[in-house]
Amino acid sequence: MLRFPGRGILAFGAAVVAPPVVAAALTLFRDSLSAANAALVLVVVVVAVAALGNRLAGALAAVSAAAWFDLFLTAPYGRFTITASADVTTAVLLLVVALAVSQLAARARRLYLVTITDADQLAQIQRTAALVESGAQGRDVVNQVRTQLIDLLQLQGCRFEYGTLLGRPARLERDGSITQGRIRRNPNRDRFPDEEVELRASAGGRFHGRFMLQPTRGAVVPLQARLVAVTLADQAGAALDTAAPD
Repeated sequence: MLRFPGRGILAFGAAVVAPPVVAAALTLFRDSLSAANAALVLVVVVVAVAALGNRLAGALAAVSAAAWFDLFLTAPYGRFTITASADVTTAVLLLVVALAVSQLAARARRLYLVTITDADQLAQIQRTAALVESGAQGRDVVNQVRTQLIDLLQLQGCRFEYGTLLGRPARLERDGSITQGRIRRNPNRDRFPDEEVELRASAGGRFHGRFMLQPTRGAVVPLQARLVAVTLADQAGAALDTAAPD
């Protein structure tokens, strides 16, 4: 999964700094640049901040842009006061449009990241499927899936147990939910329990073993990642089923 360390901090910094810097620079063109065009320039700045960060950073940039537009680019200059009704309208439109567009820009960036994550997860499934179709030994497929699960589910560790079930650990179900005893947790909850979680590998109604997942405390594991994990375990089960005697 892709991560951008410090990106959020950078976006909030840009939300605070960029609007006043750009607004101050626009004062050099105050005589030739209309208030409406100056507002459009500030909207572009807000969109850039939102695309870099998130919705909150975009909203902060929008409010900041409207405030500095008032201070630097509307009469009386240097005061948070607007006397011309046209400038009042422009300032209000700047705030509304900048807020709306910043939220769309932040959402578009989020969807782009989800697409990248989905593509990576799909590639993992395809990689394991290719290994199974190549006739690789079941143990090799199990080892590959075990490595994939550690990264996919942000695990501390993972091992595979062949054969019969022992004990009653928490279990990752096919719908992505976690079952603990008779209690099934909401599949939309993103956190694993602190103890080991089993993920069974079976095929054609035959149980071949289970992956014992060792969750990282506090790690957030989205539902989609858990469903991909179930698919990978099924592929390992299929490889083991092919190798098993009839």
